[in-house]
Amino acid sequence: MADALPHDPLWPRAGAWPEPSDLEPGARADLVLLGVPAWRTSLSPTNAHTTPAAIRAALRRYSPALAPGRGGPDEGRDLAGLQAADAGDVDEPDGPAGERRTAAAVASALERGSVLLALGGDNSVTVPVALGAWGAELATAGLVTLDAHLDLRDGVSNGSPVRRLVEAGLDPTRIVQIGIADFANSGAYARRAAGLGITVVHRDELHRRTPEEVMREAVAIAGAAGGPVHLDIDVDVCDRSVAPACPASVPGGLAAWELRALVREAARDPRVRSADLVEIDATTDAPDGRTVRLAALCVLEMLAGISLR
Repeated sequence: MADALPHDPLWPRAGAWPEPSDLEPGARADLVLLGVPAWRTSLSPTNAHTTPAAIRAALRRYSPALAPGRGGPDEGRDLAGLQAADAGDVDEPDGPAGERRTAAAVASALERGSVLLALGGDNSVTVPVALGAWGAELATAGLVTLDAHLDLRDGVSNGSPVRRLVEAGLDPTRIVQIGIADFANSGAYARRAAGLGITVVHRDELHRRTPEEVMREAVAIAGAAGGPVHLDIDVDVCDRSVAPACPASVPGGLAAWELRALVREAARDPRVRSADLVEIDATTDAPDGRTVRLAALCVLEMLAGISLR
């Protein structure tokens, strides 16, 4: 429990950030968190609605500071100087009315923050979060997904957000999907992705390139029209050994360090306006809470990337 953690005035803890309304008048947060605990349309049984609270609690285990010795532009950087805020949770985000509430909450949060990070919830939240962040800029917007799955299924579920965004008007040639895995998608949906012109980066390709190189190229494609880019962080892109609380994670996925490096590199680019962190069921995590802890570290990687802008 966070309350049982030791107190050290020289070791500040992450999280427990103020609400946007508590910021100084006219001040803008560098990062705003928003809980979007959707779960009702998930294809797999899940309690993903419990996860935003679990991530917030896990943040208290970490310090908002980078370690010395890395070299480069982030040497010795302390993230405590950045302003983060927490806008709370969207009430009942599932269904058409819930998605409208979510999109409105995202737009409102971005009035007081530079970057919005939604804590899911299942992958269905990608649709209202991205649309709320893009607003009138949908015609020039782009999408990068970190996901083992193409998410082009028919219907409305956590398996359909990419297809739904294309149908809403997103240009599919500005979609890049990183980490797509064998045996996790159908041939029909793979052909659909190819026919739409989506850029797919197979899991195996990541063995031959650095995460930073892959993400820089992805954001360049997604942001080619000059509009805002949304980053979908589906943690089931990771190997099941590090993400056991993701119902659809499989052996052979990304390592934890790869996911963290990809998230940090994406957040460095000012075209990335919003992101979501999804597909974790905190109630099924390993006893050591490794999946939720990885998600909390991804929140801090977003801050680290923003600090390098």
